[in-house]
Amino acid sequence: MSKLAIVEEREEDRYDTITRVICYACLNYDMDRSSGDLPAVIEGVMNAMTFAKREEVKAWEQEFVPCEHTLGLNQHEPKQIGSQDLSQCSMCSLKENLWLCLECGNLGCGRSQFGGIGGNSHALAHSDMTSHSVAVKLGSITADGTADIYCYACNEERIDPNLGPHLAHWGINLMAREKTEKSLMEMQVEHNLKWDFSMTTEDGHELTPVFGPGLTGLANLGNSCYLSSVLQCIFDLPEFQHRYYHEYDEPPFTRLPAEDLETQMRKIADGILSGRYSQADKDTAATSDLSGKPHQKGLTPTMFKHLVGRGHEEFSTMRQQDAFEFLLHIFKLINLAKHSDHGENPIKAFDFAMEQRLQCLSCQKVRYKVDAQDNVSIPVPARRLTSDDSHLADSFAPVTLYDCLDAFTSEEKVQLDCPSCKANDGFSKRSSFRTLPQHLVVNARRFEIVNWVPTKLEIPVEVSDQAMDLSQYLSGGQRANEELLPDINNEESFTPNEIALDQLLSMGFPKARCEKALYMTGNTDAEAGMNWLFAHMDDDDIDEPLVTSESGTSSDASYDAAKIAQLGEMGIEESRAMKALAATGGDVVRAIDWVFSHPDALIEDETQSSDNASSSQPRVPGFDSTPARYQLRSIICHKGSSIHAGHYVAFIRKALPGQDGLSWVLFNDEKVVKVEDIQEMKKHAYLYFFSRV
Repeated sequence: MSKLAIVEEREEDRYDTITRVICYACLNYDMDRSSGDLPAVIEGVMNAMTFAKREEVKAWEQEFVPCEHTLGLNQHEPKQIGSQDLSQCSMCSLKENLWLCLECGNLGCGRSQFGGIGGNSHALAHSDMTSHSVAVKLGSITADGTADIYCYACNEERIDPNLGPHLAHWGINLMAREKTEKSLMEMQVEHNLKWDFSMTTEDGHELTPVFGPGLTGLANLGNSCYLSSVLQCIFDLPEFQHRYYHEYDEPPFTRLPAEDLETQMRKIADGILSGRYSQADKDTAATSDLSGKPHQKGLTPTMFKHLVGRGHEEFSTMRQQDAFEFLLHIFKLINLAKHSDHGENPIKAFDFAMEQRLQCLSCQKVRYKVDAQDNVSIPVPARRLTSDDSHLADSFAPVTLYDCLDAFTSEEKVQLDCPSCKANDGFSKRSSFRTLPQHLVVNARRFEIVNWVPTKLEIPVEVSDQAMDLSQYLSGGQRANEELLPDINNEESFTPNEIALDQLLSMGFPKARCEKALYMTGNTDAEAGMNWLFAHMDDDDIDEPLVTSESGTSSDASYDAAKIAQLGEMGIEESRAMKALAATGGDVVRAIDWVFSHPDALIEDETQSSDNASSSQPRVPGFDSTPARYQLRSIICHKGSSIHAGHYVAFIRKALPGQDGLSWVLFNDEKVVKVEDIQEMKKHAYLYFFSRV
């Protein structure tokens, strides 16, 4: 099992509880707890699952759905199964963890499970022998119709909308059933609560807690480790510190501080950077490690989490989320915010430009497209080790970060029709950096698609602590002897790659999204389109029909000057404001979101004449000077085998009080400790933060 999250401190950990019975009708404020039916009532109340516990379990729950096997279940001739026949596995003596085959009524024990729950896998053996797919765990059935349903054909947990009739087929009354065993999800939660990120050295010694400015932990609010890790990394950067940390300034004046991003960002900055809250909590045993060293209690960013997640389909929930997606979400919110005189938008330090070069393989004409970005997601080459040893079956050869960048910027062939020579031999496509930023965020994509399901791969990536020169990945732009392809200015000129389109449609994406994804990724293949879709799920115009023409920027169009001025106050140039308003029907709110969800519109095609190039074109962000040397500043690591669940921690290079040089510090929610060596952790990091040196 993989760790889903670590929950925050509970009320029962902090307080001693006294039970008292009050009767308001007779004004008796201390009734005898042993009278009448009170003992049973009190026991029922005290043992009932609290609202907080129900929400905790709900926060971990996966969304199970029916499948073709549960919906089209064919049951054998009905019969009455007596209670004595439901008490023991039909193939062994086990009396718990029993699974009833809903197709034939066979009772078999399940697999051995966490917590000492026995099992000899006889239910699975029955399925293998008979090809019967659907089984229900008897001890998990409740009177309201919920139960653990497992489909062996799908090898997944499912739900059975007709569980009542299916049980009645075997003479089992659903309303008379009482849950006697933990569900699979409850056991998974219990297991995950007992799992923690390693806080020891290789020789077994506990890591040393550290305290001081910039060393304040953030308590886990329940599946919020993705948020804590991202905040620790971005507030380590000088741009965020200068923008939001003002030690001696009054807080911003606002009537609704809980709904003001500026207030909440400055509040987080003060909490993390001031050092006032980074103190050993000696009074709370729960914050001490096994060696008795006290950790800090940590800040609880509840209000911040509520604000940044408000209205978002995923971040407003208590479920675990992806740290990279949350980083992009924070970037978007900060970009949309109005910035005061305290400094520039800190996201500008991440801005750079990517260049895409297409060349026709027949006529050799080229097209350049430059996109503004604030992050880069690169593939990690999977080189499986071949060995007779079974334990190496899923082992991978280590690669370097240079290998990943080589794969990201390598040339590939794409199937496109040439608008110049009309040939259909295809194009060569290559991506490279036109510029590089002050801070480079790299997302290492360690997954492959297995049966259209993303599966995480444990591929080690070697990253040096020394500065790395990325000059070789900078592009020089258009070459002097190259001839440009004509512009494409009508929708009919774009024909999506049929094979890639069919693959995306088979994955359940709407056609409008598929066509847009293929257009934005050069009409290459389904994987590139799928990656683009995952990164742009929140775009307001994601379901709007594809528009490839530039008619929205025609000079004869008129726009409300007030709307353009309103967008201008947020730092959006007039030309981009006009383009955004044209694309969104004049809606200012949608236009703001359009600007930040269409980075390709930031920079016009740089293949224009020199006269046009010297006019009021937007400045390309970032640096194109060499050497382009970058040093690793921090990483975010993901623990767990699934890309949908796990635990995040951050490792950041810090100057510790009273010590020379920089040391690596582990931020594991509220626990902040010094670590000597993170070579292994670097190899399996999910996000890398590099700074230009």
